[in-house]
Amino acid sequence: MKKKFVFGKIKEFGLLAVLRGPTDHKTFRAVEALIKGGVKGIEITYSTPNAASVVNKLAKEFGEDILLGMGTLTKPDHIRMAKDNGAKFIVSPMFDPKLTKEFIESGLLTMVGCFTPSEIFAAYQLGADVIKIFPGRLAGPNYIKDLKGPFPEIPFMPTGGVNKDNVADWFKVGVVAVGAGGSLCPKGLVVGEEYQKITEIAKEFVEVVKSVK
Repeated sequence: MKKKFVFGKIKEFGLLAVLRGPTDHKTFRAVEALIKGGVKGIEITYSTPNAASVVNKLAKEFGEDILLGMGTLTKPDHIRMAKDNGAKFIVSPMFDPKLTKEFIESGLLTMVGCFTPSEIFAAYQLGADVIKIFPGRLAGPNYIKDLKGPFPEIPFMPTGGVNKDNVADWFKVGVVAVGAGGSLCPKGLVVGEEYQKITEIAKEFVEVVKSVK
């Protein structure tokens, strides 16, 4: 799956679910619930128990029906693990020049976590495909609006602090997509295995994103 195609899907969906599940089984079931609700962009974080096997199982079960990635990758070994198990995009929580270069060399679509203008420019110059603004709740939409002045060509995606009530504000300032965690897939519902409620939240979230993109 080529980077251009993956990037196009991310823009089309406009929403990535970021999951840090309590167990591998519950994480898989939560993803099933999200997919039923119309969420097709899925990021499984490395901090999820048995994250690689979860990604592998999801890749085999859903194939190209979803866009699957791995996040919270902080070491070169994480990159290889993600690629070997079927991830189509990879995400870091921070900017590290050496790691970013290895991200890019993987051939997968690369999202690099940044916050300052210096980090953003450096990561993009190295070849990052998308700049993940993290934590989004600390930055806010107006921060991206300001960044778009000097960096109009850089694709931004906020993660952290994104919810149904503010998602329109993010798209108004020109983000390519948003990453949502607890507001889309609440940890309590995953722990309690209340998957139907997760599906209902997902449906509402997807509809909001469609209406504001």
